Amino acid sequence: MESPHGAALSAEDFGLKGPRGWAFRGVEFTAGPGSLVAVEGPSGSGRTCLLLALTGRMRSTQGRAEVGGERLPGRLAAVRGFSALGPVPGVSELDPSFTVAEHLRERALLRRRFDGSLRSLLRPRAERAATARATIDTALESAGLDPATLPKAERTSVRDLERLEALRLSVALALMGRPRLLALDDTDLKLSTADRALAWELLRSLAADGTTVLAVCSEAPEDALTVRTRPSAGTDAPADDTTTGKGTADAIAETGRA
Repeated sequence: MESPHGAALSAEDFGLKGPRGWAFRGVEFTAGPGSLVAVEGPSGSGRTCLLLALTGRMRSTQGRAEVGGERLPGRLAAVRGFSALGPVPGVSELDPSFTVAEHLRERALLRRRFDGSLRSLLRPRAERAATARATIDTALESAGLDPATLPKAERTSVRDLERLEALRLSVALALMGRPRLLALDDTDLKLSTADRALAWELLRSLAADGTTVLAVCSEAPEDALTVRTRPSAGTDAPADDTTTGKGTADAIAETGRA
């Protein structure tokens, strides 16, 4: 039975082919709600494209997948509605010139504008502000980010954050939408051994609370359900696997027009 919170995931012969060849193909796995799923593989093996396909941001071209009871590639918009992206280079990056407070405030405003009911929009300003602050505080706590520990508290610029702090901020922003599926790219990139352990500890805690977590990494922890990608032999270069950004952004734009 599907959880009212976390989204179950499954894929069967799942693949995506672009103009330059296969990004990934033949992916098969099943994960229950509240699972920690690690997408492991070398750079260029389609990890990012798989993450974006499973969150409804890219349209697959082979096989099928089911996310939270919604079939892919047919139900892309439905999956986007209950999934959220943490850090994905070229897609959902933090703005280095923004402060922590500016990022949080912007996300709260967007959430109220696009996710709120008409009744909530008509509430007194003080009540709306209190609700937004409570949402922010809850998300920060879940992400393990205490602004008081930052150099200038919430006025700290993103460019001054440590890599793990920036990861926590991205996760907090994603959690403000109360997603059933949280997806992160490059989870362990440029992290020390100690910080890598803390990052996985954070993701385990979110999964334990019921949110399904899908995390791209170079090396999966032993307790995660590991899905491996690899470059397809005998094909052209993988299509838009991108940690560089442009190919991914173009593909997402194309999906949105479909």
